[in-house]
Amino acid sequence: MALETLSPDWEFGRRDDGSQKIHAEVELKNYGKFLEEYASQLKRIEDALDDSVGDVWDFSLDPIALKLLPYEQSSLLELIKTENKVLNKVITVYAALCCEIKKLKYEAETKFYNGLLFYGEGGTDSSMVEGDCQIQMGRFISFLQELSCFVTRCYEVVVNVVHQLAVLYTSNKNAPKIIETSGVHFQAMYEHLGELLTVLITLDEIIDNHATLKDHWTMYKRLLKSVHHNPSKFGIQEDKLKPFEKLLLKLECQLLDGMIFQACIEQQFDSTNGGVSVSKNSAFAEEFAHTLRTTFANVEAKLGEPSEIDQRDRYVGICGLFVLHFQIFRTVDKKFYKSLLDVCKKVPAITLTANIIWFVDNFLIQKIPAAAKLLDKKSIHTVKMQRENFLQQKAQSLTKDMQSYYVFVSSWMTKMESILSKEQRMDKFAEDLSNRCNVFIQGFLYAYSLSTIIKTTMNLYMSMQKPMTKTSVKALCRLVELLKAIEHMFYRRSMVVADSVTHIAQHLQYQALHSISVAKKRVISDKKYSEQRLDVLSALVLAENTLNGPSTKQRRLIVSLALSVGTQMKTFKDEELLPLQLVLKKLDLISELTERVRAQCDCCFLYWHRAVFPIYLDDVYENAVDSARLHYMFSALRDCVPAMMHARHLESYEVLLECYDKEIMEVLNEHLLDKLCKEIEKDLRLSVHTHLKLDDRNPFRVGMKDLAHFFFLNPIRFFNRFIDIKAYVTHYLDKTFYNLTTVALHDWATYSEMRNLATQRYGLSMTEAHLPSQTLEQGLDVLEIMRNIHVFVSRYLYNLNNQIFIERTSNNKHLNTINIRHIANSIRTHGTGIMNTTVNFTYQFLRKKFYIFSQFMYDEHIKSRLIKDIRFFREVKDQNDHKYPFERADKFNRGIRKLGITPDGQSYLDQFRQLISQIGNAMGYVRMIRSGGLHCCSSAIRFVPDLEDIVNFEELVKEEGLSEETQKAARQLDSVLSDLTRNFAEGTEYFKMLVDVFAPEFRSPKNMHLRNFYIIVPPLTLNFVEHSISCKEKLNKKNKSGAAFTDDGFAMGVAYILKLLDQYQEFDSLHWFQSVREKYVKEIRAVAKQQNVQSINQDEKLLQTMNLTHKRLEVCLQEFELLYFSLSSARIFFRADKTAAEENQEKKEKEEESVKASNGDLSNSTPADPVVK
Repeated sequence: MALETLSPDWEFGRRDDGSQKIHAEVELKNYGKFLEEYASQLKRIEDALDDSVGDVWDFSLDPIALKLLPYEQSSLLELIKTENKVLNKVITVYAALCCEIKKLKYEAETKFYNGLLFYGEGGTDSSMVEGDCQIQMGRFISFLQELSCFVTRCYEVVVNVVHQLAVLYTSNKNAPKIIETSGVHFQAMYEHLGELLTVLITLDEIIDNHATLKDHWTMYKRLLKSVHHNPSKFGIQEDKLKPFEKLLLKLECQLLDGMIFQACIEQQFDSTNGGVSVSKNSAFAEEFAHTLRTTFANVEAKLGEPSEIDQRDRYVGICGLFVLHFQIFRTVDKKFYKSLLDVCKKVPAITLTANIIWFVDNFLIQKIPAAAKLLDKKSIHTVKMQRENFLQQKAQSLTKDMQSYYVFVSSWMTKMESILSKEQRMDKFAEDLSNRCNVFIQGFLYAYSLSTIIKTTMNLYMSMQKPMTKTSVKALCRLVELLKAIEHMFYRRSMVVADSVTHIAQHLQYQALHSISVAKKRVISDKKYSEQRLDVLSALVLAENTLNGPSTKQRRLIVSLALSVGTQMKTFKDEELLPLQLVLKKLDLISELTERVRAQCDCCFLYWHRAVFPIYLDDVYENAVDSARLHYMFSALRDCVPAMMHARHLESYEVLLECYDKEIMEVLNEHLLDKLCKEIEKDLRLSVHTHLKLDDRNPFRVGMKDLAHFFFLNPIRFFNRFIDIKAYVTHYLDKTFYNLTTVALHDWATYSEMRNLATQRYGLSMTEAHLPSQTLEQGLDVLEIMRNIHVFVSRYLYNLNNQIFIERTSNNKHLNTINIRHIANSIRTHGTGIMNTTVNFTYQFLRKKFYIFSQFMYDEHIKSRLIKDIRFFREVKDQNDHKYPFERADKFNRGIRKLGITPDGQSYLDQFRQLISQIGNAMGYVRMIRSGGLHCCSSAIRFVPDLEDIVNFEELVKEEGLSEETQKAARQLDSVLSDLTRNFAEGTEYFKMLVDVFAPEFRSPKNMHLRNFYIIVPPLTLNFVEHSISCKEKLNKKNKSGAAFTDDGFAMGVAYILKLLDQYQEFDSLHWFQSVREKYVKEIRAVAKQQNVQSINQDEKLLQTMNLTHKRLEVCLQEFELLYFSLSSARIFFRADKTAAEENQEKKEKEEESVKASNGDLSNSTPADPVVK
């Protein structure tokens, strides 16, 4: 309350000191700062979320699109309001008719054209079963019925339009004039009527060119005849057949006989009950002819020009109107007829829709035979010749046209980018808008020209059945790409275009309003009022009112009709009228810009020319540099999809889409993807195998194709999928490399290298082929080795320290190796059961080898020498410090050669050494099997958390009361875990088993001849060292056959056999390795002494010899020491520290201990009962 009482006084005594203004400015500044910060924050968020967010729209990814077409919400009656009621009525009627025609045209273009065109598609001849044709036609009858209703409606509209025009332009002097028509020409009405006649002509042409439709129709009628003879068989009532046949007959007469247009123009236009007179109406006839000539003059001037917009379609309408005029009034303007035909020189053919091409000469000659008689045959022939010449010239100039359009479109796109990226300056806003308007229109004009060239050329080739050259096909495909590039350009900049279009439309409306207001002032200033002048004024006011609003189709139509009335009586000067017409044309274009661009860039016609697609793909593959153009072509191929949805002859249009999709994908795979995959694979193979002498790959001689461009492409959208070329090729290579590695495991390295090369050269992210077990780590399989153990031990060399087998020789570039990891992988593949089987196989193999061993030792020559050597050692051991003399072993080694030599220069001792090496290799293999088993167990058991405390799953499952199957599974799991734990903890002592199985036989009295073995070991070691040195020397030679750096199988074999014979002590009593060492050390010192003497004498040659001798002695000593170490290591496996007697004693003690322990357990467990005596 206090505030209310105070406020008037305050208001009264208030002085403006400017403080409020300052405060407001400060607040505004703060608000501006906040907005700037907020905008920069939003920008940062946007950048962080996605770098592709922006005002550029990607054609293939956008889930939404902008529709710019303004939509009229007022009815025609609301829009057409002036004081002049008569004029209102005239304009309303004409506008309503025009709107009706537009609707009919839209329905025909979307529904009926496509329904007819795609009839019979979606099934190849081979896949069509007998009866399919009739079923398709049966489904199609309802569509034909709808078409029949549509055509009938068109007829009614044509009659109504003619009547409405005839009433306005009446030649009856007595009849009252509705409005003064002396200078009024409703050109828009005739144009719309022409559009409707074009629709009927197009329907005729589609059906006329549709052989499949006619064939199926005939088959269907034949089927009906069969049904007629026996209706009960088909479950049809006879009384329903008659009406159905009548309907079919009506449909055939109306639609399929090619008489749709003819029937329309042959209608009775004169009302019979004395209503409207048309044919006798001379004023209307004159007006009709005048408008035709005027329209044709406008159209003809633009035909074939770069600024052509829709003149071709209008020309078809003019020809239809001309034939209608002839049909009603029965007069022919020969001069006009000739000028209509002369257009053929400029435009040899016109595409009505898709692949339907229309020849004006055929049409006019057929529809107006009276006028055709006036033409001589020569001029008709000339027209046909011109058509062929046009095609020849086009074929020659296509490449040139394509190049020039390439430049035009590229420069237009650059201009478009630059003009849309610039900030709009307020001082030059109008100029900027007109620039934008011109650029947009220029883009549309390029699209129209390109579309016309492509459609006319392709359809002409098709209709005249002439073959196209590859060059022409490539050029046409390039033009298709340019066409789609224009559409993409408009689409990419949708946001800016949408913004500009509304401003441009407003600017154009303002210009039009300005022109009209000038004319209106002129009319008002003239004081001579008459009805005609009032009509003009009303029409101008109507045009003004209608322009003040959104630029919808209806409003623009009303303006056009109003100006038809408003331009009479010279209300506009000539220099004013032309700019106004131009502005209105621009307004038409700009208001429907996106729709018109889409219509011109629609490449639905490519469905009928899809035979060019393989050639196009081959070209893209050859010129990989600009492979990005694939996006445009697939965008063009995608345009067919909306049209196909109107197909009505199949169960569902989905079937047709599926066929199309499949066909395109097959072609793509065959002509691009598969070729690309093969080429990449070939390139990788050749690059990896450059060391082989392959074909010449010098790029300067054989050329070079960089296919990597295909992998930088974004995925291409087609139907409901994305085609990712990079992913496709990667998958192919992954699959191929994986499969081939599984087939030939030894090639793993090559494929691994190819994988790396694919990543480096082509940027493909390849998948590692993690092959389970059968990996590059597999080497030879345990099963393979087991089956061929006799081959394995002879072909592979054992290395004791690294536990690895190396191939002796190979035909390949590399030697195979086998280590514990390979064995573990094999055991994982086949299961641990294979280990025992392997040991069994080894046992069988050792039996055979020991038989040969026994034979050798039993041989008289060998046995006698060995006994002699034993006796000799016993005699001289005290003198030799218990060391076996080196010379004796050497003598044995050399002397045995006298017994004979094999063809490849091997003595019996060499062969015996090899036998022992093979036995040692077999033992090495058994050792590796055990290690591999433990390795496999450890990798399997690593998932068990605590080996000491493993839960019993079966008990847990029983507690939970789960099903029998689950209990069984739990029991299985328990047994697997206990097996694993036992194997991991203990492992099996395979060596002990193999010693225990052979030792009794070896040590039995009947094999006494084997007891001499320990004395043959010294010559054997000598033989082995000689062999080892020669193998190692071969490593440095070019021819490496027989080269090796390890053969520990020999040491393993000697250690094993000594253990079997329990002769470690006997062999140690020889002190053989000490004897060898002493001998070599002594010789080395002697040589060193001589070297010193010779260095004083300075005898060069002798000194060199001495050096070589010194080196050889050192090598020999080193080899002996290596053998000694290997033998010592091998003896550990067989517990060399204990003799057989000691082992037996130990065994007995262990048994006694276990018995005692068990007895102790028993005594503890039984309770002490009182003894009753």
